[in-house]
Amino acid sequence: MTTHIFHNGHVLTGQGFESNTNVVVKNGIISAVLRGDFPASGEFIDLQGGYLVPGFIDVQVNGGGGVLFNNDTSVDAIAAIGRAHRRYGTTGFLPTLISDDAEVMQRAITATHDAIAAGVPGVLGIHLEGPYIAPARKGTHDAGKFRVPGADEVAMATSLDNGITLITLAPERVPADTIRAMAERGAILCAGHTAATYEETLAGIDAGIEGFTHLYNAMTPLQGREPGVVGAALESDCWVGVIVDGVHVHPYNLRLALKLKPPGKVMLVTDAMPMVGSDNPSFDLYGETITAVDGVVRNAAGALAGSALDMASAVRNTVRLLGLPLDEACRMASLYPAVFLGIGDSHGRIEPGFRADLVLLDEDVNVLRSWIGGIE
Repeated sequence: MTTHIFHNGHVLTGQGFESNTNVVVKNGIISAVLRGDFPASGEFIDLQGGYLVPGFIDVQVNGGGGVLFNNDTSVDAIAAIGRAHRRYGTTGFLPTLISDDAEVMQRAITATHDAIAAGVPGVLGIHLEGPYIAPARKGTHDAGKFRVPGADEVAMATSLDNGITLITLAPERVPADTIRAMAERGAILCAGHTAATYEETLAGIDAGIEGFTHLYNAMTPLQGREPGVVGAALESDCWVGVIVDGVHVHPYNLRLALKLKPPGKVMLVTDAMPMVGSDNPSFDLYGETITAVDGVVRNAAGALAGSALDMASAVRNTVRLLGLPLDEACRMASLYPAVFLGIGDSHGRIEPGFRADLVLLDEDVNVLRSWIGGIE
């Protein structure tokens, strides 16, 4: 078993970035973080003054590398998506299925199970974004796929037994007892693509909703006499995912969320589509060609259709547009999603006992190298 010693860089620890700090990795796990001391032996990895941070975790990845998960629900497709996003620092992700038929959902869950079992790097589980959502806030989803799940479909949607299941739903469309049943079966539930009122959203939270999918987008806004989904999200202690690309949400509204939400409850997501890590700016969804123009992804009707954002750019934008320091932007991409997913005791920190999912950044937040389970 080889011991690797990461040295000569700035290491993101619980105290922020620390220099003169060495990270020791054995068998894919961080065994020590040494300040000023070197172990007696091992293979040294020179960070050359770069910034070593926990690997990014993206809970909403529709595609990458030219692949859309809806169109190719296979282990190979998941691996290709993971490879594309790893170039941008993502070492853990949930392949995300946009609203689709039950048969497609079952294939996606099976492929995710098989990918995890086969050790495909970075796969943590699956995100089912719909189809239990609202036509009035459908975005680019096909309303013809929408439905209210019965007991059999609840069992199918929550059947992944070796990874995390995240489900985005509209609380006004799914009965509270069904939401509770999903939560009891281990799914993490988010409100999204929803036209719910403030009261309906609070009822959903009471039934088991723990987060909100791409805050501000595809949900009822905060208004004077109706706080809506956004008001409930900002008031609650639930997690919220945000797309920081300068297009989906005005920076002011993102800064407002950061001021109102409890510390650690705002996390970065990409909502990425196949053009991330690909030279092809277009892809097909539901038989419609969708194209990114100047980095903005829209369908033929002009609605935003996911993003062309990668996680390194999301971190960079969080620093530049929101004014956060790099260490906090990195936590929003690593530690906070790890805690949200229930894996905060093994992922998202550079501390002894944590997985060696690591990313080396330069001062401009470009990804230089990455390791998943200690393997580059």
